[in-house]
This record gives sequence, structure tokens and C-alpha cells, in this order.
Amino acid sequence: MTELVSKWNYPTTVRFGAGRIKELPEVLEATGIANPLFVTDPGLARLPVVASTLKILNDANIPHGVFSDVKPNPVEANLTAGIAVFKQGGHDGVIAFGGGSALDLGKLIAFQAGQTRPVWDFEDIGDWWTRADAASIAPIIAVPTTAGTGSEVGRAGVITNEATHTKKVIFHPKLLPAIVIADPELSVGMPPFITAGTGMDALAHCLEAYCAPGYHPMADGIAVEGIRLVFENLPKAFADGSDLTARAHMMSAAAMGATAFQKGLGAIHSLSHPIGAIYDTHHGMTNAVFMPYVLAFNRPAIEPRIERLASYIGIAGGFDGFADAILNLRRQLDVPHALGGLIKDLDMSEDQKERIAAMAIVDPTAGGNPVELTKEAALKLLNEAIAG
Repeated sequence: MTELVSKWNYPTTVRFGAGRIKELPEVLEATGIANPLFVTDPGLARLPVVASTLKILNDANIPHGVFSDVKPNPVEANLTAGIAVFKQGGHDGVIAFGGGSALDLGKLIAFQAGQTRPVWDFEDIGDWWTRADAASIAPIIAVPTTAGTGSEVGRAGVITNEATHTKKVIFHPKLLPAIVIADPELSVGMPPFITAGTGMDALAHCLEAYCAPGYHPMADGIAVEGIRLVFENLPKAFADGSDLTARAHMMSAAAMGATAFQKGLGAIHSLSHPIGAIYDTHHGMTNAVFMPYVLAFNRPAIEPRIERLASYIGIAGGFDGFADAILNLRRQLDVPHALGGLIKDLDMSEDQKERIAAMAIVDPTAGGNPVELTKEAALKLLNEAIAG
């Protein structure tokens, strides 16, 4: 029984369903936010989905600011600029609106605006989160417009340290948004590439959580159902962006992945993180490239689990059948088979490969891999992903 010891956490209040963005004024009142900072990314900021949401605030006479200086892989300069806008506008909360980058940065602005220590002092290491002044953390409302990271139900944010080109996970329980509005209508305008990349990110979260060692049967169950939802609905959402049912199921799968990965992640993410930090690739699509290589590497430790998973979601052939299904899904979504399909003119030196492998094995997600990720193993997987 000594192995049956774990720590479990579950998401916050989620208002799920088409059209629920109209409830934003009510949600702000419920969380005590009178003057929110609306944080989104520059691409979304130019689209009608943002204009229509801001109109809801204007029609309700709710004062607000807007900040959209957010890179696809947010960096400290984005956070510093966002905090300045938050303070100058006298804002008392954040509406984090968009994909993973906007959600993470919005959460971190609400968190860091009241702190006196640098953000790196709150990295997800041990009990570093207790260093934060919890009383000064502003409330957060999260509104996802993609179906991938699940940051809307997470207690962390990811930010890149530009000085070291490393992605850092910042953790605090109060980074968990107070209320989430998960409205699939907001994701209808996603282009196919983003639909595919974010959807494969959700799949990576569910798959790695399910395969991670440790005792967490509830996370396992959530992950398995999330995987089923991705297989059944991501191709539909990719083929027809207006398929609201498929969009809704994918939004659920994204939140399920982020709920499940409290159990752990693994080598897909630990290899993807340094690639994204150095080459600024789309995180979910980078995960998708690494996925089959890591799955094969982990086979000795996970084959019985994958056989059960395949049976549940209706895939014949056990581990091999599931691996083939992953490859087929990637083909349907136009996922590159090698990293060169994401990184233009990729010509990675041996020194660069060594550097990425060294970064991968110390990434906080590496410890959750079911097979130990040594530097040699990381190099092998990296070379496989380069060669395709």
C-alpha cells in the first residue's frame, strides 16, 4: 500500500457551452473584478471574435484595458510590458482570452503584478510557490479560443527565459482561474494548422499523463476519455472548422488533458520545450512531431497500458495498432514527419543537438517519462525526429 500514495487536484468552475461568452459581465461580477485587463495575442486582437467580446464589456459599461503584446512562446519582456499596463490602468483582475500563450501570460500578469521577487523565483520546483505573496495575486477569468493547452484549468504558466533559451513553468495554486468560460463558438475561426497543432497538444497531454508512472486512477480515466475524444473529433474539426460539436468535444479534451497531466508528462514535452524555446516552433505541432518516436521508445514500459487504451477507444492490433493510428492521425492533419517540416532550413550542428539533449533531460517534464530519459536517449530521439 505504500505505493498507493498520491496528491489529486481538480479544475475550477467551468461554464461550458456555445454562446456562454455572453455571461462575461456576470462572471466578472461573481469574481469581484470591476476593471479587468483583457489579455490576448496580436493575431486574435485583430479578429471579430475579440471585437465582439469587447463589445459585451462596452455594452455592460465595464471599464477595461487591452494588452496583446504576446509572442507565441511568451517571454519575460511580454510579462514586464503586461504588468506595466496592468498597473497603469489600475486593473484589479485579468481576462485571459485566447490560446495557450495568451492564457499563460494573462495568468502570469495577474500573478506577478503584485510580487516583489523575480518571476523565476516561483518556478515549479519544490515549495518555491510558497515564496509568493498570495494575497496580492489578482483574480483571473480564462476564456480559451483554442482546444490544446488546457491552461484555463491549470495552476501554472509557461514562460521562456530569453537569456538561457529555456522554458520555465511557474506554479502557484492561485494561478488557477476563478471561472472559465469554455465557449466552442469562439474556436470556429481557428485555421486548420492551429486546429491540428492545438489538438495534438491535447492528445500529447492525455497520452503522456496516462503513460506516466504513479498512482492516479482518476487522471488515468480522464486521460483515456480525452484520447477517445481527440481521435473521434480532431479530424472532423480540422476538415470542417464550423463543426461546433467537434469543436466542443475538442475543448473538453483540452481541459481533460490539463487536468490529467497533474500525474505527469514525459519526453514528448521535454524534447518539445527546448525546440520551441530555441526555434520558436508551435508547441503542439512540435509535440506531434516527437510523439511516435517517444511512443516507440517507451514501449517496454507502457505496452500493456496502451493495449488497454487501444481496446477502449476501438483500435485493433494492440500497441502496434495504436502506433499506426497515431501515424494515420498525423497524416490526416498534415503533421510533418520530421522537424524540418517545422523549422525552415534546419541544419542542426552536433553541438546544438548536445545542447538540446542536455536541456531536455533537466526539463521538469522529463521525470514523468515511463523510461528514464538519459542524454543518450534524448539525442537518439532528437536524431530520429530530425531524420523522420
